[in-house]
Amino acid sequence: MSLNSHIEWTDATWNPVRGCIKISPGCKHCYAETFAERFRGVKGHPYEQGFDLRLVPEKLTEPFTWRSPKLVFVNSMSDLFQTGVPDDYVEAVSQVMATANWHTYQVLTKRSERLRELLSGKLEFAAEQRNIWWGVSVEDKKYGLPRVDHLRQVPAKVRFLSIEPLLEDLGEIDFSGISWVIVGGESGPGARPMKKEWVVSIREQCRTQRVPFFFKQWGGVRKVKNGRLLDGRTYDEYPRRIRADVPDRLSCLRYAQEFLESLQTGLRKPLVQLTA
Repeated sequence: MSLNSHIEWTDATWNPVRGCIKISPGCKHCYAETFAERFRGVKGHPYEQGFDLRLVPEKLTEPFTWRSPKLVFVNSMSDLFQTGVPDDYVEAVSQVMATANWHTYQVLTKRSERLRELLSGKLEFAAEQRNIWWGVSVEDKKYGLPRVDHLRQVPAKVRFLSIEPLLEDLGEIDFSGISWVIVGGESGPGARPMKKEWVVSIREQCRTQRVPFFFKQWGGVRKVKNGRLLDGRTYDEYPRRIRADVPDRLSCLRYAQEFLESLQTGLRKPLVQLTA
């Protein structure tokens, strides 16, 4: 886990799953794959298997150990809803998020149909949690915009879009039921260009439809040089976040132990509700 994430819209990352499979044009220059493959074959490294899919159950209880409330990007190095992750494991991750609800979790996927299916069924308990934000990636009209419709059908309290990398003009977008929009360009070698008018169009639609707008970056080969100013200012808008204190250390250890015991007994709902 990284407690000081370099991702502009989060505090920390949590990766109980590692690795993924490309499914759409937005995956072409995946930063996570590029990073992980550098360490393939390095004995003992977390990414010794490169970007191959791997469950990491020893990471499940990490949120119980953090001593301050975090805004947490879940599986920054994977996709929780890819087909290779069993339903029971997705449920276990969701139980942690619902139980350790002094943190706010950001879950992002390109597998929007599976997200819709699970959150409308066995994960409905997690969809109802205001501290869990459920989002989909949007890169273009063909692959990205249909995910928005799938997300809107999820019975979630907070839904968000990560429109990154933005690869074309998306035209008119219906943001009804959407709580937050992030926009960003692709970065690194081979980065595909993003035009300002595409970004401005989304910003203006967010203003009209009263949706918080976060502009992450222009991207490009020199991401830092290009920065994240849009018309001379930064846009760091967020949806309303539930604030809660972290319980004392012994209580957190007990909650973690109860969670591990629940995995053995097959409990299929949050262990406790710690905050109102």
